[in-house]
Amino acid sequence: MPSLSRRLLTAALLCLPLAAVAQYPDAPIRLNVGFPPGTGPDIVARTLSHHLGERLGQSVVLENRAGAGGQIAAQAVARSPADGYTLLLGEVGSISISPATYSNLNYDPARDFAPVSEVVRADFVLVVPASSPHRDLAAFIAAGKNAGDRVNFGTFGAGTPGHFGAELFAREVGMKIEPVHYRSTGDAVSALISGGVQAAFVTTAMAAPQVKGGKMRALAITGAQPSPALPGVPTFAQAGYDKVDFGAWFALFAPAGTPAAVLDRLQSESAAALRVPEARRTLGDAGFTIVGSDRQALQALLASEARRWSDIVKATGFKAN
Repeated sequence: MPSLSRRLLTAALLCLPLAAVAQYPDAPIRLNVGFPPGTGPDIVARTLSHHLGERLGQSVVLENRAGAGGQIAAQAVARSPADGYTLLLGEVGSISISPATYSNLNYDPARDFAPVSEVVRADFVLVVPASSPHRDLAAFIAAGKNAGDRVNFGTFGAGTPGHFGAELFAREVGMKIEPVHYRSTGDAVSALISGGVQAAFVTTAMAAPQVKGGKMRALAITGAQPSPALPGVPTFAQAGYDKVDFGAWFALFAPAGTPAAVLDRLQSESAAALRVPEARRTLGDAGFTIVGSDRQALQALLASEARRWSDIVKATGFKAN
């Protein structure tokens, strides 16, 4: 339950005259992202903060609160005042997967956040080290089915899309895997490049430069369409595995109780910011698909994703404390 001070603040905000809300924002805004600089989420957050700040006429200051698969940033925003000055760039892991995975999660996405807009989404790609003997998806699956041991899959942490996406893939193709969880994105990527793990699911945004640089080999993409960033790489559906269709999405959230007028302003201005040619170019080159949805569409996505990932997590029997 929200604290007494939080409830009082929310009540006070709801009683503000329309003129006061219309002045929003009259101070800098903090945008929290749960991943370190240089990662895909950071690119999205930096691009959004720059162009949203220009639209709002106020600085949007990026705060990287890396750790726990985005949970640290989510928890910080969940405990912030509901005044529109502290925002979260949330993603599928911390918002839709973690509630089904962690029994002691310190926030409840459905209760603690007000959805603003889905910002971007990205497909995942199954990658193997460049030194791997497997040149395509069929060869990789055949070898995995015939392996005496489980196939090691690197992940960016337990409970992340790459973790449960790998479990979903293994179930659909009939092979056994052993997730190897790394504490940081950099460690997981290094392990994959060096051959310390046999495969991983990473976003197309992260995979594209590594594949082009000859450090990884891409076998298949989870999206409905092939990615321009990875020409020649088929989708799982094209290979006959249409149920391997998970992806990553990133969305803008405010603390629950933020005035509707503020949420509407943030939604309209963030969607407009994403349409700026420079923003479209930056995010497209990084492998993201721009969305800029309305609040209702994001709410529907959240309901659907919560059900979907809950079913996937339950099927694996995985539970973290």
